Amino acid sequence: MRAARLMSLLLLLQGRGGMTAAELAKELEVSERTVHRDVLALSAAGIPVYADRGRGGGYRLLDGYRTRLTGLDRAEAEALFLSGVPAALREMGLGEVAATARLKAAAALSPGLRDAPATAAQRFHLDAPGWFAGDDPPPAALAPLARAVWQDRPVTVVYKERQRVLEPYGLVLKAGAWYLAACSDRRFLIFRVDRIGEIGVHEAAFDRDPGFDLAAFWAEQSAAFTRSLLRSEITLRLTPRGLRMLRHIADPAALDAALASHQPDGTVRLGVESVEVAYSQVLRFGPEAEVLDPPELRALLADAATRMARLYDQVAPQR
Repeated sequence: MRAARLMSLLLLLQGRGGMTAAELAKELEVSERTVHRDVLALSAAGIPVYADRGRGGGYRLLDGYRTRLTGLDRAEAEALFLSGVPAALREMGLGEVAATARLKAAAALSPGLRDAPATAAQRFHLDAPGWFAGDDPPPAALAPLARAVWQDRPVTVVYKERQRVLEPYGLVLKAGAWYLAACSDRRFLIFRVDRIGEIGVHEAAFDRDPGFDLAAFWAEQSAAFTRSLLRSEITLRLTPRGLRMLRHIADPAALDAALASHQPDGTVRLGVESVEVAYSQVLRFGPEAEVLDPPELRALLADAATRMARLYDQVAPQR
């Protein structure tokens, strides 16, 4: 633990030119007393670090000194590519690895480019979870699963009260929920991580299929799942304005088929999850859409239109 902290301190000094004890303590999340002891340890190890006294002083490295410890190892290099999603890294147990990788990368930059990481961070931020996400802790299985994914190790899990042996290929974070893409009985499947109970990681690695593409597999599975929800179909007659509104109201998985079904008289066939969901969707069209089928949806919209007409037929109350 201390060795990693000493290396981080050294890389901070190399990357930033000089820092006060207070600045180093904040970065390393330790006390200033610990920083002073660590600096003495570096000096005793032959690192040319010195204290710059007076106002604006701090600890610095002798001009021209460059550590040879900036080479990234595999875990750090992999984590560096995920550094735009710090919360996800922390949940997978990779926060410290990514922080060390960023320090190494920053230390390797020429002096004129050392502000590049901060500049980029101020211009791009990825907020992966959906709105109104709670403060629930990450799934207990996530960190061991992440390690198994990096190391290509099979896992034995309890999923929906059934024990399974899985070959974990990848993790996906979708709207704040974690999913595992894994091979089970020679089939690639998706598992929701927060539904995984007990987990055990095997020692021997499995042979990964070199043709597996996580992004393509997820896109295919997501599209298939969305299509499976569209169990019903409704028929609408749209005005020209309603047709323009369609792309903002229809489920994306149903949009192309709906546009392809468009007839000269304005009718379209639209895939929907249920009559109840369709009711909420069609209300958004207002008078720009007429339900032709099914009859129960037409009756619901007719009743809503009647009740709405009564509301607006009354004189608005004075405030």
